[in-house]
Amino acid sequence: MADFPFDAVLFDCDGVLVDSEPITNRVLTEMLGELGWQLSIEETMRIFVGKAVKDEAALIEARTGFAIDTAWLMRFRERRNVALDRELQAIPGAASAVRALHATLNGRIAVASGADRIKVELQLAKAGILDCFDGRIFSGHEMPRSKPFPDVYLAAAEALGVDPKRCAVVEDTVTGATAGVAAGATVFGYCPAELGHSSATALRGAGAVQVFRDMAELPRLLADWTQRTR
Repeated sequence: MADFPFDAVLFDCDGVLVDSEPITNRVLTEMLGELGWQLSIEETMRIFVGKAVKDEAALIEARTGFAIDTAWLMRFRERRNVALDRELQAIPGAASAVRALHATLNGRIAVASGADRIKVELQLAKAGILDCFDGRIFSGHEMPRSKPFPDVYLAAAEALGVDPKRCAVVEDTVTGATAGVAAGATVFGYCPAELGHSSATALRGAGAVQVFRDMAELPRLLADWTQRTR
């Protein structure tokens, strides 16, 4: 597709490629409850979706009196990964969209996630698309700053040899959209009806240029952006 308007597409992972948030936040709800902070899964998702748990250590300590440490985070990740391995499903239409864009852009796609690398790789493997991102997985845990800062998106663009301004970013939370905009990319907001994704209004407010509900439509939406910007 010679006139494709972007040189690369950078995907968030949780909530964009895989339906992981309900699973992860159920485990987090259970573990916060064990520390004395009783939340519903819906409340946990409103507080933590789009954020790294380690970055919310001060909030957790303020509500529980417990300073989460490396050992606690390791236990959380172990319990989370067991649940993800057992239950995780891909976002409908995500695999076909990823493979279409991988072909269109000769492999210039990447995952830029706020999650740890082990989780991202596990999830991409469960979704059957790990091969599409070989060598192009970037974790906010490995950056100086995680989302909403742009570091992980800037690192992905640099590794692909692409100007961030020529990248499309696909995000489903305000935190991630803010990071994409800060990187200088064009952000497309995925906003299905399910809990765990920022609202269309919030995504637009964070700078998403277009909000959509069906991941299978993404390749066409990105291609059509050429016509809309000429």
